[in-house]
Amino acid sequence: MGTPKPLRGKVPLSIIAIIICALAFVALLYTERISSFSSSNILKIKPCPKRNSARKSITDDRNTGSGALNYAADDRFEFDPEECSLVQGKWVFNRTIKPLYSDRTCPYLDRQVSCVKNGREDSDYRHWEWQPDDCMLPRFDPKIALRRIEGKRLMFVGDSLQRGQWQSFVCLVESVIPEGQKSMKRGRLHTVFKAKEYNATIEFYWAPFLVESNSDLHIVADPKKRILKVDSIEKHAKNWMGVDILVFNTYVWWMSGLRIKSLWGSFANGEEGYEELDAPVSYNIGLKTWANWVDSNVNPNNTRVFFTTMSPTHQRSADWGNDKGIKCFNETKPILKKRHWGTGSDKRLMSVVAGVVGRMKVPVTLINITQLSEYRIDAHASIYTELGGKLLTDEEKEDPLHYADCIHWCLPGVPDTWNQILYAHLL
Repeated sequence: MGTPKPLRGKVPLSIIAIIICALAFVALLYTERISSFSSSNILKIKPCPKRNSARKSITDDRNTGSGALNYAADDRFEFDPEECSLVQGKWVFNRTIKPLYSDRTCPYLDRQVSCVKNGREDSDYRHWEWQPDDCMLPRFDPKIALRRIEGKRLMFVGDSLQRGQWQSFVCLVESVIPEGQKSMKRGRLHTVFKAKEYNATIEFYWAPFLVESNSDLHIVADPKKRILKVDSIEKHAKNWMGVDILVFNTYVWWMSGLRIKSLWGSFANGEEGYEELDAPVSYNIGLKTWANWVDSNVNPNNTRVFFTTMSPTHQRSADWGNDKGIKCFNETKPILKKRHWGTGSDKRLMSVVAGVVGRMKVPVTLINITQLSEYRIDAHASIYTELGGKLLTDEEKEDPLHYADCIHWCLPGVPDTWNQILYAHLL
C-alpha cells in the first residue's frame, strides 16, 4: 500500500463552526458600536450592567411615601458618572421636599425668576424630584458644596438661562454662610458672589453666544440686527483665565428662527462682509472657536470644564397634546410621556455640541439637562415675570400668548436640579 495522500481543500467542520461564530460575534460587535453613535443616543451613557442587578431593590425602596426616595436604604448605590446615565429617568412628586431657599429668603434672585413674589400661587412645581433609572442622584448639601469649591473660583458663562443656574447655585449655598462672610459685586458682564469664609467665588459672566457679538454689552432687541463675530472670543475669554471650574452654555440666542449674520474679522467695518448662515452652521463655527480657546488655554490639571446642554423652550402646547393651550401658560404638571421631545429643542444643535466636544483635547463634562427639562412645562416663569425691567401688568397677564415667558424657569425650580447634577460631578 502506498502512503496516503494528504487531504487538500477540506477543512474540519469544527474549525468551520468556530470561524462562523467568530464572524457572527464581530458583526454583532460592529452593530453595537454603530448603534451607540446613532442620533438617538447622542450624549447618552449606557447603564452599567452591575447596576442592573441592583435596580429592582432601588425601585422597591423608592416606593415609600409619594414616590420619595428612601435614601437611608439606597445610599450604597452611589452616583458614578462613568456608570450612570442621568438622561433616563422620571420626575416623581414628593411633597416632603422642601427647597433649600425661596425667592423670599434668597436676596440674590432677579425679579424675572421670582415667581412666588410675582404672584404665582400654586407650589406643586417645587416638589418634583428627578429620579434617574440606574442610580441615586445625591441630594445637594450646601456645606459639602462649599467645601468642594473652597479656595476656588467657580464661574458660569453664557446667557440668561446660565444666569439662572448661577443664581440657583448661589441661593443653594448662601444660607449656610454667616452674615458678614458673603458679598455680591454686580457688573454689566461679570458678577461675583464671594464666600469669604471659604475663600471661594461663584461668578457669572455674560456671553450669550460665547463668541463676540454686537449684542454683548448693549442688547440688540431685534434679532435681525444682531451680528456675530464667530471667529473671535478673546474679549470674553480673557476673563475666564485662571478660573478653577468653568460651566459654559449657549443655545437660546441662536434660536431666533432666522439665518444668523456671521462675521469674520473686525466689527470696524460695520455690517460689511457678514454672511447669513443657517443656525446650525453658525453655531458649529462659533462652538469650534470656543473649543479651540479651551484646548489652547485650559490646563486640565488645574481647571475643570463643564458644558450645560440646551435648556428647552415650551412655546407650542400642541407639542404635548394640549391643542387648546397657550404655550406653557396654566400648566401645572410635568409631561409624563417617556422621551418626550418638543419643537423647542433643536437636535441639530445638540449634535453640534456632541461633535465639537467629542473632538476636544481638554476633557469637557456635559451636564445633560435637556431631556429631563423637556418634561417640565409646568415650571417656567410664564406670566409671573417681568418685561423690560417692569412686572407684567394685569392686562399683560391676561394675554399669555404674547407675554408668557416659556423660556426662563422659576426659582427655586428646575435649575436647582441642574446644579444637583453639577454637584454630583464635583463630589
